Amino acid sequence: MERVRQGYERLIANFTAWAQGEEGIRAAAVIGSFARVDHPADAWSDLDIVVIARDPDRYRDSTAWVSRVGEPWLTFVEATAAGGAWERRVLFDGGLDVDFALLAVDAVRTMVADGLPADVSEALKRGLRTLFDKDGLVAELQAAVAPSRVTSLPTQDAFLDVVHDFWYHALWTAKHLRRGELWWAKSGCDGALKDRLLSVIRWHARTVGGGEVDAWFRSRFLEEWADPRVVEGLRSAFAHYEAEDVWRALFATMALFRWVAREAAEGLGFPYPTLGDERVTALVERLHAERV
Repeated sequence: MERVRQGYERLIANFTAWAQGEEGIRAAAVIGSFARVDHPADAWSDLDIVVIARDPDRYRDSTAWVSRVGEPWLTFVEATAAGGAWERRVLFDGGLDVDFALLAVDAVRTMVADGLPADVSEALKRGLRTLFDKDGLVAELQAAVAPSRVTSLPTQDAFLDVVHDFWYHALWTAKHLRRGELWWAKSGCDGALKDRLLSVIRWHARTVGGGEVDAWFRSRFLEEWADPRVVEGLRSAFAHYEAEDVWRALFATMALFRWVAREAAEGLGFPYPTLGDERVTALVERLHAERV
């Protein structure tokens, strides 16, 4: 780990020395595991640097500056996980992975004035290490971060919407299996259904697990905060790229969702749509039985 950390610290030093001399770059800060005390960086971590610039597109659309930081193996651009901006991702020599999130000065000031989006606040509150701050923008972001909060609980309508959505896509997955669209069926089982399952796992942890559950941004470290029965159930809920195994995983996912959602509903004081569950389950079972 020490060798990895030293490699990242060299990249940070190189970036800071270059970026401070760029008039258009007004601030930069490290966020994520390299700025956290809780769940700090380990040998498998990447480095996240927020770059606040007058014209972030200049750095998004160019790769020339990347070599000022280190020796790049590859680089590409994608949307940030939070904040609706862009980031240039770079894999440097030795496999060191750095994400440069590129924010516009005006966009930062607007976020501060209007209140930080929840996902941005969540990303910043875990830890932030200022590299330089020419105009006080990083300080303004830090001051605008909302207090830590536990996983929010849904309204009854929001809860039922997720449950109905799950059972709708359970049947959708079975239909695509019967049609022979394995890619779509597996995407339904291990994509759409798991996304809805994750929502109820978070609510279950809060209502059944007993109070202050920190489920992290995008539900990281699930193995630590979810009910141990959930973690065990997930072991059989994912499929190989093979039709019969997708059927198996689909039924396992349905069974897992059912008891987690029922217990969450009880804890929330909401009704569970048993009839809809039963009708969809019966139809999925029939489609499975008739597949030969």
